[in-house]
This record gives sequence, structure tokens and C-alpha cells, in this order.
Amino acid sequence: MARLSVPRRRNASSAPPAEGAAASTSPVPGTVAVDDSAVAPAPAESRPPLGRGFLHLWAASGISNLGDGILLIGGPLLAVTVTRSPFLVSLVTAAIWLPWLLFALHAGAVADRYDRRRIMMVASWSRATGLLLAVVFTAIGELNLPVLYAAVLLVGIAEVFSDTSAQSMLPMIVPKSRLGDANGRLIAAQTVANNFLGAPLAGVLVGVAAASVFGAAGLCYALAGLLLLRIRGRHRVESVSTQTMRADIGAGLRYLWAHSLLRNLATSAGLINFGSNAYMAVFVLWVVGDESEIGLTPAGYGIVASVLGLGAVLGSLVVERVTRKFGASQTLIGALLLMSCLLLAPVVAPSVAVLVPAAVGIGACGAATNVIVVSMRQRLVPEELLGRVNASYRMIGMGGIPAGAVGGGVLGSAAGLPVVFFSAVGLCVVAVGLVAYRVSPRALAAAELRAAQRETARAEARERNVTQPGHESHDA
Repeated sequence: MARLSVPRRRNASSAPPAEGAAASTSPVPGTVAVDDSAVAPAPAESRPPLGRGFLHLWAASGISNLGDGILLIGGPLLAVTVTRSPFLVSLVTAAIWLPWLLFALHAGAVADRYDRRRIMMVASWSRATGLLLAVVFTAIGELNLPVLYAAVLLVGIAEVFSDTSAQSMLPMIVPKSRLGDANGRLIAAQTVANNFLGAPLAGVLVGVAAASVFGAAGLCYALAGLLLLRIRGRHRVESVSTQTMRADIGAGLRYLWAHSLLRNLATSAGLINFGSNAYMAVFVLWVVGDESEIGLTPAGYGIVASVLGLGAVLGSLVVERVTRKFGASQTLIGALLLMSCLLLAPVVAPSVAVLVPAAVGIGACGAATNVIVVSMRQRLVPEELLGRVNASYRMIGMGGIPAGAVGGGVLGSAAGLPVVFFSAVGLCVVAVGLVAYRVSPRALAAAELRAAQRETARAEARERNVTQPGHESHDA
């Protein structure tokens, strides 16, 4: 998640030109991330402001994630009211995340060709329209699984395009020296909306009516689209590719795979997301209902999810200071290992007294890793490739979510929930071992240095173009 030089860019907001980037929507426990800034942040008093453009993006992200929180918690809860089958319940989570496997590469290519803010606006209003149709279908008949699956799938498709563009747009409106702070604030706001507000609200709305879940989420997406209108200027890369979409997608995949640091992180992300989401897809059956081990109500489950959000907010706000003290690679490995261990706590000792503090710790570790890796990835990747590389990375990482969700449902139906939980944690520990082996402080520093040298060379080439009007640069 880093870029070190200060290339001149066509900036679309009042904020200074960005030199790195980061942003993440919809934090998911277990998502891998890594950022090891080789250069320490400037003193707080000398840092430039985040800018008005960031404030509007921050607000739009928060309100959009309120809708995400309602659906991420409300979707499985609605499914539980229709069926107790672990497999059928897990398909809701799979439908939310399957689009990352199907559409991520195209979303990255689109983000590198067109205005990223406009892509986010279209995605927001598309989600609102799709959920309005779900409200209509649910209101004229009883809730059924096909309508639920279709609604979350449509939202998931639009979110792939929105999230990819958001991560790629942040470097255009935020100075590099503030990327870590910007990512932390975005994830904190997203988590508050997702978990503190969206999760408990979902529990209440499920008890009211299924249509209210779809309607509330759709309203959030519509408002987010309106907030994005307040961000002024163009948010499109200067050097737009003239190749075919297929060639552009291939360039992004090749860059990611040739970058050993990002390749190993993406692989680890896929493994961790597979394991953690196999766990989470059926966890609702472990804690909700009279037949469960803990016996929470749907509203109680929403409250537990909000506690998870409390940890995520704390993690996203303190991770920069922890990283400065211990280093990004050590912080990342420690957070991922601790999170893996905490996933076992409510399984070994199923009680509210154990579940609540475990949720706080899991939330903190998940958010911290997200801030680290998003910031690093965006600084290391050239701006004109950022959308495609982000999408390629997230296709691998997020692709583990639907696969893990389905796998957890199948294994839970065949062997029981404890087998799912222990297998998932074991897979997460294996992935942490890969990160510990491949992502060293030296490797991170070397990657930062190469990115800095590349950006310096590009900035010098642009300077020469200004003084030599007849000369054209063709930077890769």
C-alpha cells in the first residue's frame, strides 16, 4: 500500500497533490494488509491538511458503509428466518463477495480509464435502485431466498467498482504524508457506520420487516452518491491507456505478479480471507437462536458486531503510532497472529463474557492490518496502474471470501460447526507464517526505495517535457 516522490499531478481538489494512497471500504475481519513506510511521517504541525475533497469522500464512505453494515448483518439474519441450513445461510455471504472474483479485474481497468468519482456515483445509485426493486418484490410477497441472494449480489457487483475506484482516487486528493492518517480515519468512519450503527440497526430492522432492511440500505447508497457530487474536479489519470480492456487487465496482473512483496501479500490475503470467512459464514448459527451455543437474539448479535466495530475503530486510530514504534512488518504479523488466536476464544469457551472481548481484539487487529496494507500498496504502485493492481490484488484477497463462505457452509453441514472453526483458524495461522517468512523489514524498505527512485525519474522526465515542448514522454 506506497509512493515516495512528489510527482506533479492534475489535482482535482483543494488538497495538495497526493504521492501515495489508501482507502478501504467495508472492512472484513481477516483481510490482509501491509504497509512498511520507510520514511517516517512528518511532524504533525508541518503536515498539510487533508482537504475538503477528503472530507466529502470520508462522509460518503461513512454513509455508504452504513448501508453495507445493514446488509452484511441483516442479510444472514434474514436468511436465518427462512432456513437453518448452514449451506443456504452461507450463500448470502458468498453472494456479497462473489463479484470480487467475477468483476474485480474489469473494475480496475475501468478505474484507470474513466473518472473515478463518477464511477463511484454510478455504483452508489445503482445499488440504491437495485434495493428499491428488492423492497417492491418483498412488499408484494413473502421474503424468499432468491430475492435475498439477488439483492446482495447486485449490491456486491456495484461495490466492486465503487471500492476499486475509491482506493485509486484517494492519492489524487490526499497528500502522501497524510495517507496513513487518511486511511485510518476512513476505516474508523467506515467501521463506526458498519458496526456501531449498521449492525445494531440491522438487528432492529429484521424484527420490523424484511423490506425495511433493503429500504434503509438503499437510502444510504443514494445519499452517498449525492455526497460524492460535492467533490470538485476531474479524478482521471493523465495517461489513459489506448490498449484493449483485455490488454490493460493483463498489465495489472503482470505488475502484481512480478512484484514479489505484493504477490505474497495477496496470496496470504486470499488464504486468510478464505479461513476467516468460512468461520464467519456459519458463526451466526453458533451464537444466535435457542439451539445455538450462546443463545443470542438477532438484536444481540447486532450489538456484538458493534463491539467488533469498537475494536476496529481503536485499531485504525492507533496503528500508525504502533507501526512507527515497532515497524510495519512486525505490527502486521503480530496483529494477524493475535486475530487468529482470538477467533478460537468463543469456540473453546462459548459465552458472552468471552465473545465480547474477543470481538474487540479481532476488530482492532483486522482494522490495523487493513490500514497498513492499503497505504503501502497505493504508494508502491504507479498511479496509472493503481486501479488495475488494486483490483487484481483484491480479486485474489477478496476472492477467498465467497469461496470460504461456501466452503464453511459445506463443511459445517457435513462435519459440524467446530470442525469449521478449527480448520479456519489453522489456515489463518499458515497464512501468517507466509507473511512472516516473506514480508521482512528489509524487503519492505527495498520496495519503498524502488518506488521512490521510479517516481523521481518520472518527475524529472516531466520537468524535461515542460522545458522541451517538442519532446513526449512515454513512461510505463
